[in-house]
Amino acid sequence: MTLTPNLRGALLMTGAMTAFTVNDAFMKLLSDHVPFFQLLFLRSGAVVVLIGLMAWRAGAFSAPVSSKDKALIGLRTVAEIGSAYFFLNALFNLPIANVTAIIQALPLTVTLGAALVLREQVGWRRFLAIGVGFAGVMIIVRPGSDGFTIYSAYGLLAVVCVTARDLAARKLNAEVPSLMVAFVAGAGVLLFSATGAAFIDWQPMGRGDFVLLAFAVLAIIGGYLFSVMAMRVGEIGAVAPFRYTSLLAALLLGVFVFGEWPDTWTQIGAMIVVATGLFTLWRERKSARGTPKGIRVR
Repeated sequence: MTLTPNLRGALLMTGAMTAFTVNDAFMKLLSDHVPFFQLLFLRSGAVVVLIGLMAWRAGAFSAPVSSKDKALIGLRTVAEIGSAYFFLNALFNLPIANVTAIIQALPLTVTLGAALVLREQVGWRRFLAIGVGFAGVMIIVRPGSDGFTIYSAYGLLAVVCVTARDLAARKLNAEVPSLMVAFVAGAGVLLFSATGAAFIDWQPMGRGDFVLLAFAVLAIIGGYLFSVMAMRVGEIGAVAPFRYTSLLAALLLGVFVFGEWPDTWTQIGAMIVVATGLFTLWRERKSARGTPKGIRVR
């Protein structure tokens, strides 16, 4: 059977989202008895070493980088640090499916950010979808309810940080190597976690803990690589919707690993977010196909 570029991209994106979610599950399992900063430091150290080796072999460190791109890389790194801190804290204290459902708002927030910050044209249909999607997120976190905690707010702040990270990446010159950008971001998270780890009491870790940590590192590296490969084959509009497979993976892991199942309101909110995100991606794909080169439509 010959795989078309779109099918290959869809499979790669599914693999990437599954790998990221599996990494989340391993980290959540370890969080029961290993402090946050200890975990983040150990994972970041391993990730930086592996990405650093790949970047060095690819010659990424020798590429010229302008002052503007250096500033954007710095901004992206700060956003990466914030996203790691807020997301992992939310993940360690909330059901994995709930946190993953909140993160599904990213296509909406990136589209909104592109319109407000990058001045990209977004029509009323996509703005309406963004508003409905945000309503879905509010249904998931339910501010003012008994289930709303500081960690629910952390999930929302993680979305803000990842949005800023992705918008900064969109402004980077295409010649800037992705591996170098990823290495700098990883090094920033490592430095941040090292500062926090210096002020906590480290807990002993057994052989099983290090096995879980190793799998978490391999999973997140696989997620990075698969996601890059996915966006380089097939059409973005055909591949991007498969980002939502992470929600399915989170639901399955929540049930079979953590014994969790989201309540009815969380399920409703997640379906609204996914539906509006898919509509936004469909509108972008339709605009890209139906517009003459050099013209943007609403």
